[in-house]
Amino acid sequence: MRRFVLAAIAAIAMGSAAYADTIKVGVIGPFSGPFALQGKNFKAGIDAYMAMHGNKVGDNEIEVIYRDVPQADPARSKSSAQELVVKDHVQYLAGFYFTPDAMAVTPILKQANVPMVIMNAATSAIVTKSPLVVRTSFTTWQTSTPIAKVAHDSGVNKIISVVSDYGPGIDAENAFKAGFEKAGGQVVEAIRMPLSTNDFSPIMQRIKDSGAQGVFAFLPSGPTTLGFVKAYNENGLKTAGIKLFSPGDLTQESDLPALGDAALGMQTTFHYSISHDSPENKAFVAAADKAIGNPAELTFPAVGAFDGMHVIYKMIEATGGKQDAQKAVDAVKGLSWVSPRGPVTIDPDSRHITQNIYLREVAKAADGTYINKEIQTFEKQGDPGLAAAK
Repeated sequence: MRRFVLAAIAAIAMGSAAYADTIKVGVIGPFSGPFALQGKNFKAGIDAYMAMHGNKVGDNEIEVIYRDVPQADPARSKSSAQELVVKDHVQYLAGFYFTPDAMAVTPILKQANVPMVIMNAATSAIVTKSPLVVRTSFTTWQTSTPIAKVAHDSGVNKIISVVSDYGPGIDAENAFKAGFEKAGGQVVEAIRMPLSTNDFSPIMQRIKDSGAQGVFAFLPSGPTTLGFVKAYNENGLKTAGIKLFSPGDLTQESDLPALGDAALGMQTTFHYSISHDSPENKAFVAAADKAIGNPAELTFPAVGAFDGMHVIYKMIEATGGKQDAQKAVDAVKGLSWVSPRGPVTIDPDSRHITQNIYLREVAKAADGTYINKEIQTFEKQGDPGLAAAK
């Protein structure tokens, strides 16, 4: 069966999809289930880009086909990608909210002659699994390294680390530990939780018992991050003076109304805030708000998808609509533009995005809504995770 699928993929790659009036982009993500909001943001970012730039590149019309993988499911992700290539004749694969789902698809890219554009999945190693992978999101090393310096500079010397036990969580743990110890701090304990964890009270007790002055946390954005921050507040850690440090997954804008005033003052480091003050972001937010329908639901995966479509459009332009995955990827190595998040570049060696990382603090805007207010910029950040792996 595997040989049959690979043969079919190869035949499609060399055959009728070589030139196309309609170029199809297959997007895999969670469009139902507990993480459906993240898939909705993928679609909002894609729709916003196409509303602003049209649905054609040259003479080629762009069609986006979506496949639902509700939660991390590598087997379903791979079979969905194979179906998109063989049955739907897509020339580009994109999306991928979870790292295991992206990793599962990388082995088919070369034979399928299809590039992959990562719009969210945040483990550093994904780009090393195939020369046909390009990332327009971020990595947890990239967003977790600056918060280590912020934590130490705030006077905290002892930290307990709490992360979800999968690729990005382990990356976040290692990134924070490396940065915090380099600054002179100590990680007194490291806890890894199953991805399915939703009762955080026992974790909060362990944090209290550790004697740490602060906690570093990483969980995938969604119901788990909202539950963790609520548990942190409700179990008295905030009132006890145990500081919470994390990348911005824990304060995504769609969760802030539910967290309310309890989130005020929380500091995170991340690549994007809805409140980022630039003309590019104002235009993006206006288009994405219209696309998503409910502006309160707009959050960071939308900008990864928006920029992902920018990269795909540039690939199509460079190849003239011809199916040539390597030429497409080569064309965007070193590509720079001003994103809604700020200036970005696709690193020509790693194919990962270089971007600003911002220290943000949860605050109330003039209209009473909660925002992640940018208070410091760490400019032109690459991926420390790739450097650490070398």
